[in-house]
Amino acid sequence: MRLLVLNPNISDSVSALISAEAKRAASPGVLIDVLTAPFGVAYIETRLEATIGAYAATCMAADHHASYDGVIVAAFGDPGLHGIKELLDKPVVGLTEAALTSACLLGQRFSIIAISSRIRAWYAECVAYNGLTSRLASIRGLDQPLSDVGGIQQDHGAALKQLCLQVVEQDGADVVILAGAPLAGLARSLSGTLPVPVVDGVSSAVRHCETLVSLAPGRVTAGSYALPPAKPHTGLPAGLAACLAAGRRPD
Repeated sequence: MRLLVLNPNISDSVSALISAEAKRAASPGVLIDVLTAPFGVAYIETRLEATIGAYAATCMAADHHASYDGVIVAAFGDPGLHGIKELLDKPVVGLTEAALTSACLLGQRFSIIAISSRIRAWYAECVAYNGLTSRLASIRGLDQPLSDVGGIQQDHGAALKQLCLQVVEQDGADVVILAGAPLAGLARSLSGTLPVPVVDGVSSAVRHCETLVSLAPGRVTAGSYALPPAKPHTGLPAGLAACLAAGRRPD
């Protein structure tokens, strides 16, 4: 099995974190490749940045999906996820939907720990999109400037752990989700140090994607996730244009 993991931002340091955690989480024999967006922002924090990341992820998926069994959008908030699900004939999984699924299997109410306070409103909207607002205990985030997005775990590890404890003690969380690719792998080091389970989006996405590939649930040929109908277009990258050509998926 081969899985393609897409980092919708331009930070190679974050891609390294994603790659390390994805390979630790993958089952034996599962091959993982990680791609970094060729354009965009250092890390996604706002709706606009998510829009940019969505286009980057879609272009990467169109260009590189052919030799893979499944695709993962490795940014919390799942930029571009549902469009890519329409585009490809294989399982496509996002960090948010995977982490939320894992959290709901582990407890009734979950809290999300984010890398910034600005990101919280958008994350709340993402939870609502997934129909799980009633199970959201809280979203808390760092309130400190981020000098190095790839070094958040080292620079702010103590503060992140304190936020985890706060959502359990003050907000009633049964499960803690560490949100965002820059926090990939942190759940492993915190496991056993918190009084509730802690969930990582990257490892959740890898395992859920493996499961979907193994289930071989069939191709989408109808419904809202079918490939968009053929129509005139201009200015699209070659890979994306090929995927849309004649209203069909390329071989």
